[in-house]
Amino acid sequence: MERIQRVAGAVVGSAVGDALGGPFEFGPQGAFSGRFPVSGAGAGAGAGAGGEMCGGGGWDPGEATDDTQMAVLVAESLLERGGLDLPDVFARFQRWAAAEPKDIGLQTEDVLTNGMPWDLAAATHFQVNRRAAGNGSLMRASTSAVHFAAAGREATMDAARRIAALTHGDRAAWEGTAVFHELIRLALEDADPLAALPDVLALVHPDHRDRYAVVLAPDWHPDQATEFNGAVWPCLGSAVWALRTTDTFEDALRAAIDLGGDTDTVAAVTGGLAGAYYGLDAIPARWTRPLHVPLPGFDGRVLRLADLLSLAHRLGG
Repeated sequence: MERIQRVAGAVVGSAVGDALGGPFEFGPQGAFSGRFPVSGAGAGAGAGAGGEMCGGGGWDPGEATDDTQMAVLVAESLLERGGLDLPDVFARFQRWAAAEPKDIGLQTEDVLTNGMPWDLAAATHFQVNRRAAGNGSLMRASTSAVHFAAAGREATMDAARRIAALTHGDRAAWEGTAVFHELIRLALEDADPLAALPDVLALVHPDHRDRYAVVLAPDWHPDQATEFNGAVWPCLGSAVWALRTTDTFEDALRAAIDLGGDTDTVAAVTGGLAGAYYGLDAIPARWTRPLHVPLPGFDGRVLRLADLLSLAHRLGG
């Protein structure tokens, strides 16, 4: 498989997972398959018309949430600034947050609107609240993972931590995002990211390594999670579990959304991993046709599949 197929798969796959999962957020386990049972060759009911991109919960059919919106902002900053410009990424986030997007994480919103400068806002939030290990930095990492993959393991994990720290003061969030970056890099290099997990875990900060070792273990199941999957480590663990226990992109996304809870983000992370693993051609056209990504605060722009493919090619082609 050509590398660009995996690159595009990671970017588009994450957006698809986000849009598929959004309407089921905070719902019960099995809600997706309950509404779209598997039939025939694995196509859900109503699948021919892209029926699984059903909308609901405030989302239009095929509409991506804040997960993909922030991923696009990161991507456009990387491309327009010629590399990682953290103050610029933060300023784009602030502009987006000020436009009142349909959804924004409470922690992320506080960091972006507390009036502190880019290099103090997240740390200040963490000092005050002592809780900043949500999955909000992981959810937006597909584009940066693709961009930094060619720079190698150390560079991509470092970039992940630095971007995560813009909104999340807890190092647990940095480490989960760094693991995701490295798993994407491995997939893009035609390596098996699941087989490499022990080596990747060795690069996690010692204060957080044991926690990630538990949720990334081959025998771990999301039912064993001790925290809600809105936290970064069970979110990443659930995505890896969905990839490990299925054989197709479609089945991985179905497994992720059927977990319930923070379905848009778990599916976005799963979609990024599965997209890089299986490639763009494995993503059903019935899911990509209605896909669209509004960008509040940016002149009413709405990105569609062609725009995401162009972005992917420029990031990692």
